[in-house]
Amino acid sequence: MIQRHTFDFLAELIKNNNREWFQSNKARYEAARDNVIEFTTELLKLLHKIDPNIDEAIDAKKCVMRIYRDIRFSKDKTPYKNHFGVSVPTKGIKAGRAEYFLHISPGNCFIAGGYWMPEADHLKAIRQEIDYNANDLKKIIDAPEFVQLFGDFRKQEQTKSAPREYSADNENIGLLKLKSFVAFRNLKDGELMKKDSTGAIAAICSKIYPLNVFLNNALS
Repeated sequence: MIQRHTFDFLAELIKNNNREWFQSNKARYEAARDNVIEFTTELLKLLHKIDPNIDEAIDAKKCVMRIYRDIRFSKDKTPYKNHFGVSVPTKGIKAGRAEYFLHISPGNCFIAGGYWMPEADHLKAIRQEIDYNANDLKKIIDAPEFVQLFGDFRKQEQTKSAPREYSADNENIGLLKLKSFVAFRNLKDGELMKKDSTGAIAAICSKIYPLNVFLNNALS
């Protein structure tokens, strides 16, 4: 489970996002990061059983994203992220495929999966898969349990007009206009501090798994 001290560290980091404070609290950061790595290690054991496309040899440390921000081209010069991010990619893929993603931040935790903002060639391939096999996707995203957990999949950001390969009256135009293909669920901080929180998160990911299979099949 995610410990209270991890949330406390992040809450204070949000108020003191500067190098001086961070350096004087480096030990607290290391303890928080170790907590997230430990949580990820346990989560990976469960996810391996759910999704065989997750590399069994993946190191939990590599799934926990850096807290240091790249500020070279950003107007926001705060040096640190105000959250821990955990990215679990599919087997053999570091980026650019469907994944599971856990965001840990006080009052703003969530679990997500799917593919956020695919690059142009991947977006084209996913749209083609939807055009050919829309019913397979709709069986996943319109299932009552999926809707209850993640809401309306179609209410993600869409292009203003129909992609040029498809007519505006295509029966699946709402899906074809999507820019991202993500299942997203907000979490309360307390949900991550429960004893079996890894099991609860894995159970949610098991409902995302069919979506990830559909998306990765489009890119195979």
